[in-house]
Amino acid sequence: MQLQVTNSPFNQEQTELLNRLLPTLTEAQKHWLSGYLAASQTSTNTVVQNVPDAEASTQSVGQVASREVTILFGSETGNGQALAEEMSQKLEEQQLKVTVSAMDDFKPKALKKVEDLLIITATHGEGDPPDNAISFYEFINSRKAPKLEGQRFSVLSLGDQSYEFFCQTGKDLDKRLEELGGERLYPRVDCDVDFDEPAAEWVEGILNTLRETQEDHPAGNQMLPIDGEPTEQPAYSRTNPFKAEILENLTLSGRGSNKETRHLELSLEGSNLEFEPGDSLGIFPENDPSLVDQLINEMNWNPEETVPVNKKGDVNSLREALLHNFEITRLTKPLLEQSAQLFDNDKLSELMKPEREDERKDYLDGRDLLDLIQDFPPHRELPASEFVQILRKIPARLYSIANSYKANPDEAHLTIGTVRYEAHGRDRAGVCSVQCAERTEPGDLLPVYIHRNPNFKFPTDPHSPVIMIGPGTGVAPFRSYLEDLEEEGTERKTWLFFGEQHFSTDFLYQVEWQKWLKEGVLTKMDVAFSRDTDEKVYVQHRMLEQSRDLYQWLEEGASVYVCGDEKNMANDVHHTLLTILEEEGAMTQEQAENYLTDMRKQKRYQRDVY
Repeated sequence: MQLQVTNSPFNQEQTELLNRLLPTLTEAQKHWLSGYLAASQTSTNTVVQNVPDAEASTQSVGQVASREVTILFGSETGNGQALAEEMSQKLEEQQLKVTVSAMDDFKPKALKKVEDLLIITATHGEGDPPDNAISFYEFINSRKAPKLEGQRFSVLSLGDQSYEFFCQTGKDLDKRLEELGGERLYPRVDCDVDFDEPAAEWVEGILNTLRETQEDHPAGNQMLPIDGEPTEQPAYSRTNPFKAEILENLTLSGRGSNKETRHLELSLEGSNLEFEPGDSLGIFPENDPSLVDQLINEMNWNPEETVPVNKKGDVNSLREALLHNFEITRLTKPLLEQSAQLFDNDKLSELMKPEREDERKDYLDGRDLLDLIQDFPPHRELPASEFVQILRKIPARLYSIANSYKANPDEAHLTIGTVRYEAHGRDRAGVCSVQCAERTEPGDLLPVYIHRNPNFKFPTDPHSPVIMIGPGTGVAPFRSYLEDLEEEGTERKTWLFFGEQHFSTDFLYQVEWQKWLKEGVLTKMDVAFSRDTDEKVYVQHRMLEQSRDLYQWLEEGASVYVCGDEKNMANDVHHTLLTILEEEGAMTQEQAENYLTDMRKQKRYQRDVY
């Protein structure tokens, strides 16, 4: 029946909208909508005063408010923040009041007022908290941390099992919240690089626990059934990657370079994918076919045998699974532990003893799955379907996008350094970089998705100067940003520090920098070519040479962005900034460190390091 103004309580505009919408809804959507409207009405507080008992029984009485949920995230690359925002949306759909915040933006004194606390955090470096979780982590582990009796909590940890201190920040926070008197709302879940399934299980577990709480207190707002939740997912995402065609695959390095740096241009036409400077493109790579074949031959497996590839029960042929589904180029401690049980190899069992921890760490470095089965062959014929169950999924590789969406909305440009090296008597290769260098050409397709990086975002204030430090392939996001400025016609002060080995062979995108300098899109540029002089010169040395001007830019409110190698370059740049602040600003070491800490909190000091 068509709604009309005469047969409904709606006005003309509302009836027209409803008549267009209702015929398009599925039964499931109608069911969800009716539940949503019912829950919305029952959650409305109505004050009842001086109503006779008989009449009061038909009135809606004031409801007891639901417990408020607070979600705090610590995120280095943006995964933690994305999961926190998704969790917040799901809880709000359940009629719950939710607060979501980066840990550093959360006022520590408010912690004792929190009722249900959900923490989603990555671990950075050697077991350290991410930059935007440091102050909260320090507070929660200090004497100032409040007692949390009556508070419920749960922790989702993001990490990488190939690192020694896997998910350490999440483990530390989980333990500390318990020590402070908190009660676990749901057990902690530790996620490896393939975090989608365990994270989804954690979310579902939280929702179920909160639902049980609501059922125990029926006067509170009623949550909707999980089956009734609307599911909105981008057409293409991490779990549903877009097949991007390679348009160009060029070598940027000149003849005679010690490096091979490539420039890839991929078509995003028809994907509806969007990005900003600082975002990355995730590529799901393919393992080297020759390594896959060596593994299969070493184990005497049938490459066409069907094996499971996930918990859902999906299957693939063994060769295809080893090519596309499983990681085979990196060993982790959990993989060694499970292999020791599966292989029944005495030498491997000996290696896993606690007193041989240092030797085990050395073994993990630079070896792959082929090394493992050759060094510690199984003492029985091991079915492929059993063996693959101890392997983790092959993780996507993230590359900073090197072009502007505003200038090229249907393309994504990448700057990729090809990784080749020798270790333990064998030549090794970077999984994705060598695939792009040797086994792809224009016309081929790569499965990709946009990885948003909220912790590496450029300022919108045109009066804020920008200092960019990006040696080697770390210059990619700055090419994206300057191309963006050129497209917009925005005027602002910009300063780029770039470093590589040789001017003649490794000056990536040289012509473009020179053009932008001439046009004023790029205000200043300092370069360091470490192998062109007797004494090696790096970007931090150029920063020290320009220390007075650099300090003046900082005092004018400049934002500093660092992209590239973490262990050496990023640490050296950080210490150089401290030195400049101490010398030019007449600061103590503590004052300089506080200065950078304040810059980080103001989003004026951001790093994308790996």
